[in-house]
Amino acid sequence: MIKENPRLVFFGTPEFAVVSLDALVASGFDVVGVVTAPDKPAGRGLSLAEPAVKKYALASGLPYFQPTNLKSSDFLQTLSELKPDLQVVVAFRMLPREIWEMPSLGTFNLHASLLPQYRGAAPINHAIINGETETGVTTFFINEKIDTGAILLQTRTGIGPDETAGQLHDKLMKDGAHLVVETVKRIMEGTVSPQDQTKIVPIAVSLKPAPKIYRENTIIDWNREVDKVYNKIRGLTPFPGAFSEIRMKDGSHLRIKIVSAQIDKSPVSSFSPGMVTTDRKRFLKISAVHGAILIHSLQPAARKLMNIGEFLNGFGSKLA
Repeated sequence: MIKENPRLVFFGTPEFAVVSLDALVASGFDVVGVVTAPDKPAGRGLSLAEPAVKKYALASGLPYFQPTNLKSSDFLQTLSELKPDLQVVVAFRMLPREIWEMPSLGTFNLHASLLPQYRGAAPINHAIINGETETGVTTFFINEKIDTGAILLQTRTGIGPDETAGQLHDKLMKDGAHLVVETVKRIMEGTVSPQDQTKIVPIAVSLKPAPKIYRENTIIDWNREVDKVYNKIRGLTPFPGAFSEIRMKDGSHLRIKIVSAQIDKSPVSSFSPGMVTTDRKRFLKISAVHGAILIHSLQPAARKLMNIGEFLNGFGSKLA
């Protein structure tokens, strides 16, 4: 036993982090401070929106901090005065050495993949885009390089053939909260054995990255096999979304975000990739290699989300 109830400082920003913070509080741990991102302008009016973690801290009476500069002497002094024994990071930005070295028991992070695979900002999206059937969550001690520190604990979970990034996000959010609590307990007990990531995966096994997804990465390439197109749609749903364009009779192109769809592997030998097939009333599918994507719901640019019937009722007669 290292310490009966260490003083914890929690770093996190979105809803994904709230579930872990709540699990720590519910388990009776001494959370002496919460660090989250500054409020940011959001919506058409650009009014300031509070991070989900801040809202939780306010509702729970936890002291919280929103530094704009993690290296500022004022913030480092404030953090030091909290006397943290252990720091927990869930969905937060990279910490400087001055912070992660501060606690005597270290600073650990929760990552939504089975490290060392899928290091980076978007592990959930990339796991589905690559057609993985298994992923998980990992806790690891932070060091100077992103997502490379010694692994503490892992939990595995399957990925369903039709599971979206949003659905997997919610599942891993809960799994991650359990793993965070278990990791703190094991550190307190002194029963966890950190593992060097370089010794977990053989050198011959290539590591798959999970970089941030930008707008240009969301465009569907219909010249790919239909299974890979479908995985991309799943992996970008609900955010940031998988996009394509449909040609209209007037020669313009309508940008759409495909929200839900399924694979149609009926014979499409006479259709080239990207070709739209529709009865203009009930169905619309777009050809890929070895099949097509049958669209169930979509969102045209600057319009609301529509099921395929609603879309064809408004746009069916205008399609090329």
